[in-house]
Amino acid sequence: MTAVIYARYSSDSQREASIEGQLRDCKDYAEKNGITVVGTYIDRAYSAKTDDRPDFQRMIKDSGKKIFDVVLVWKLDRFARNRFDAVNYKYQLEKNGVHLVSAMEPISQGPEGIMVESMLIGMAEYYSAELALKVARGERENALQCKYNGGVVPLGFTIGKEDRLYHIDPETAPIVQEIFTRYADGEPAEKIAASLNERGLRTRTGKPFVKNSFFQIFRNRRYIGEYRYKDIVTPGGIPAIVDQDLFDRVQQRFEQNRIAHGRPAKEDVSYLLTTKLFCGKCGTLMGGESGTSHMGNTYYYYKCGNAKRHGKAHCDLKAIRKEPLERFVVDTAIKVIFSDEIIERLIDLVMEAQQQENTRLPVLKEQLRDTEKRLANLLEAIEQGILTPTTKQRLDELEARKEALNTSILEEELKKPVLTREWIRFWLEKFRKGDVGSTEHQRQIIDTFVNSVYVFDDRVVLNFNFTDDAKTVTREEVLGSSAVDNAPPNVGHWYLSSGLFVLFTNLGSKGS
Repeated sequence: MTAVIYARYSSDSQREASIEGQLRDCKDYAEKNGITVVGTYIDRAYSAKTDDRPDFQRMIKDSGKKIFDVVLVWKLDRFARNRFDAVNYKYQLEKNGVHLVSAMEPISQGPEGIMVESMLIGMAEYYSAELALKVARGERENALQCKYNGGVVPLGFTIGKEDRLYHIDPETAPIVQEIFTRYADGEPAEKIAASLNERGLRTRTGKPFVKNSFFQIFRNRRYIGEYRYKDIVTPGGIPAIVDQDLFDRVQQRFEQNRIAHGRPAKEDVSYLLTTKLFCGKCGTLMGGESGTSHMGNTYYYYKCGNAKRHGKAHCDLKAIRKEPLERFVVDTAIKVIFSDEIIERLIDLVMEAQQQENTRLPVLKEQLRDTEKRLANLLEAIEQGILTPTTKQRLDELEARKEALNTSILEEELKKPVLTREWIRFWLEKFRKGDVGSTEHQRQIIDTFVNSVYVFDDRVVLNFNFTDDAKTVTREEVLGSSAVDNAPPNVGHWYLSSGLFVLFTNLGSKGS
């Protein structure tokens, strides 16, 4: 079996393990498990909250070349810190025949492993959200004091190194005043830009001025002294470069000459079943799309990917309405999974998995035992009179390594609390008692508990993670279920057959 190692650290968390430490632990894991490491992918100073990481994307692309069997990561939070990316990219890897393995969190392939993995990814996302909340609190305190909170500093201002406040830049502020004055007096933006460029002047980012360079300048209320950060607005919070009268005259002319810049951005719609929803007729993943009725109303659907790409001749499954299907899946998950009996079963599985799984602690303790053994051998050699110029250096190295390992073991014992039954029950109860009308709550339930959904013309088939054969079922397995061949469907009826929840309902196809 061959593997590549993916390692990452983020610039906002300097206490995380170094790249070298991640590589060392992953190589140790590979050696102990008979895996050959054939390459590494490394992203330095990139957060896992986004998938915009160069080597990460290169690794996903290379997984389709059949040159490795496993992607080995130090911990799952190195791979992704939000559940959509974790599920989406893990699916892409599995589609290419590549498995994702955590060196420090070996997870079984059974149903309890799926639950533990979901919880680990959820806890990593919780950590990111908690960190973001702390950063937001700090930024809010800065905003209340009218301090700089990041981003491009507008032309005409500088930021104080000590106080982090806005100050007028004596070199560039006159340029801003000139731009406002000339435009308010009727001079075309193109002519203003050309004359500034002829004098060798540049924008804040060092580029030549163009007509579009002025759009943000003219709209920026910081030039009249207004500090603004999210919902915090403080008139007079920063020094003004232009007066209110000049600013208003520019706004009036700008509105008269405003040019429309293309079409408005598309509405941001979340399709919660992405990567989990399959066409029952051809087995292809279903994707989101929208349509507008003759009354001007916009509707959202899931449509077979085969039909989207190649037309109805390749698959004639009707598109299915997004909102009713997602709500139906969530409601069914709550009814089926969150009974007292199933919750207790899930808790038992997670507790059992916790006891079986390795952590970083055994590895560190084994390294400590090896270091102490080497130290004992070296001291014995010294007592026997075997002394060389490098003995002292080697002794110092081993002592330093022993001290570092003891520190790491202590830190690991402090930061790796064992999940109790009460904590796991509290975590599951949050799903049962959450607001099912909330999109975020629906996303959490689908991401954690729903394994796959198959849509047919007359039925919907659900597979949940907690069943004994929890895995992404194939269309053939769905069609082979004895439940599929039973009597005509009844709306809202469901029952369990061979690990598949077979549900019959009319959720509304496109056009209905």
